Amino acid sequence: MVDRERDDRVMVFIDGSNMYHSLKAHFHRSDLEIGKFCDKLVDKRRLVRIYYYNVEVGQREEPERFKDQHSFFDSVEAIPYTELRLGRLVYTSAWPNTPPYEKGVDVMLATDMLTHCYKNNYDTAILVAGDSDFVGALQAVKDNGKHVEVALFGEERTSVILRKVADVIHVIDGNLLRGTWKTPPAQRTQRPPRRRPQPKNQPQAPQQSAPQPQSTPAPTPSSGQQQQQQPQSQQLVMQPQPSVPQPLPPLQPPTLQPWQPWKQQPPQPPRDFDQA
Repeated sequence: MVDRERDDRVMVFIDGSNMYHSLKAHFHRSDLEIGKFCDKLVDKRRLVRIYYYNVEVGQREEPERFKDQHSFFDSVEAIPYTELRLGRLVYTSAWPNTPPYEKGVDVMLATDMLTHCYKNNYDTAILVAGDSDFVGALQAVKDNGKHVEVALFGEERTSVILRKVADVIHVIDGNLLRGTWKTPPAQRTQRPPRRRPQPKNQPQAPQQSAPQPQSTPAPTPSSGQQQQQQPQSQQLVMQPQPSVPQPLPPLQPPTLQPWQPWKQQPPQPPRDFDQA
């Protein structure tokens, strides 16, 4: 149990890129108030300084993102006792479709943490990151008599090495972030779910069936008419029926005659060319 009533001097070191992607992955948003978030980590102790580290995108490569990013950086620098540290984002054209990579952020963060430790500018360092490369810097801070705390996203199995070296672990979850968002969840404008258009309930007109012809009884023919119609009926009966084609008989294989050697001509004697 950490005594937060004492007058400890605290510095917070934030890996901004790691925080941004972790917020997107776990909470699907990134509009976090950095100052309020650090106040929750520091609690009742004395905040000395906040160091926020990130990389600057290329203005030529990503002009729209460059504009939005600098608007965010201005809001970070407006937070009291906050310093903005920017590394470089390296774009390479050696291989096609190669994403850019960060350069200089981890070294800058570790250097600032150790420098302020050796200058005795803080009593406790709080690291907001998930990279195990900071283990060496944290251990060096502990060896100089300082306290180290780590704020992590995710479950206990993540960043096991950082959890082992840290004196205190802050789990970044919904409880810790309550009241630190720029826009409360209830007031966030959410896109309404897409619904399929439903047909309007219009009264259907009763279907009218087609008029059926009225069945009238056939007139009973007289005797004279019966005599006149009788030859017609007989004529209909006497009409020839259409002929139906008969199937062809199956083909029979040809009959082979047996071989009769006596009908062959006897062999002729060889002709003597001298007699000719």
